Amino acid sequence: MTESDKLVRLGSWQVFLIFLRMGLTSFGGPAAHLAYFHDEFVKRRKWLSDSAYGEVVALCQLLPGPASSQVGLTIGFLRGHYGGAMAAWVGFTLPSVLVMALFAFGLTLWPDLGEGGWVSGLKLFVVAVVAQAVWQMGQSLCPDRPRIVIAMLVAVVLLLAGAVWMQVLVLALAAVAGAALGLPSQNKQESLQVPLQSRKPGMFALLFLVLLALSFVPQVTGSLAWIGAELYRAGALVFGGGHVVLPWLQEGFVVSGNMSADTFLAGYGVAQAVPGPLFSFSAFLGGAEGGIAGVLIAVVAVFLPGTLLVFAGLPLWQWLREHEKARAALAGVNAGVVGLLLAALYDPVWTSAIHGAGYFALALVFWLALVIVRVPVWLLAPASALLGAVFL
Repeated sequence: MTESDKLVRLGSWQVFLIFLRMGLTSFGGPAAHLAYFHDEFVKRRKWLSDSAYGEVVALCQLLPGPASSQVGLTIGFLRGHYGGAMAAWVGFTLPSVLVMALFAFGLTLWPDLGEGGWVSGLKLFVVAVVAQAVWQMGQSLCPDRPRIVIAMLVAVVLLLAGAVWMQVLVLALAAVAGAALGLPSQNKQESLQVPLQSRKPGMFALLFLVLLALSFVPQVTGSLAWIGAELYRAGALVFGGGHVVLPWLQEGFVVSGNMSADTFLAGYGVAQAVPGPLFSFSAFLGGAEGGIAGVLIAVVAVFLPGTLLVFAGLPLWQWLREHEKARAALAGVNAGVVGLLLAALYDPVWTSAIHGAGYFALALVFWLALVIVRVPVWLLAPASALLGAVFL
């Protein structure tokens, strides 16, 4: 029985509940989300092998849009096809979207939400989570000297030149290195298995392009159509996730729109303090500009292009990995993903969280609880916030 045969036996409602729990506890941004997914679906539930998960991460890193959300959606798709993908996306996104929408409707109620020791505690918890993921993925995806070298070089380049386009470039170079070195690949049954549907990928790609073209049609500033167009373009053209999309959205909603810079930055600060994807910031923008309808349109618009590209790209990825050179290239890419996560462990995870010996000590405590004692993530996340509020 292949891995794909084992990944279609869970109902959409069950997938939704699993991802809802993760949406309630996944603090820390894209790098941390990848670590949470690895722990949940590779180590604990064993839905995917390490190599298959590495391929999913690599594909989503090469596409525009919110990479961590695309990884979750892909896992849902592999588990339950399109219904599973929708359930995974809704479950993971819903908690943060609700918080951001409520904040847009009552900004004055939470003026200091993004400040305080509890946020610092969560950041230290994220350090432990990402460190665990780097170690576990490194052991599996970098089993020999060439792949360790590739991972280290990717991390070095990204630490020295961390532009988003550089992430795509170094993963491409890792693929070239893997093919040139003829890296041994994993057994096919351990790698990513995708149910191939011949016509649908082309339909998704065409729909992506048509909607992108329509998003450039001028609209009345502040209208629902304008909100949808601004956020669809952001989701379609920006690589790197929530932090990278900030300048694009500021240009659209502050410089060219009606929103004040203070309101914009207040919403963005709260988006970084809640669990789930940073792209849920779109709910704040849509709610501030267009009420409940604005929230719905904004959220769908910003996530839709990345979703369409995942559905278009997965079968192509499956086709590529059937070839020997492609499998060697994917082995290089998987090693590059470890380097990418290692670079993210330092910046922004470490640099934003560790501000002295006491912070480092608390991060070690969280790592010990997570890796050695094996305290569940859903319990350790609020506990870290509480300890941060008390001691930091």
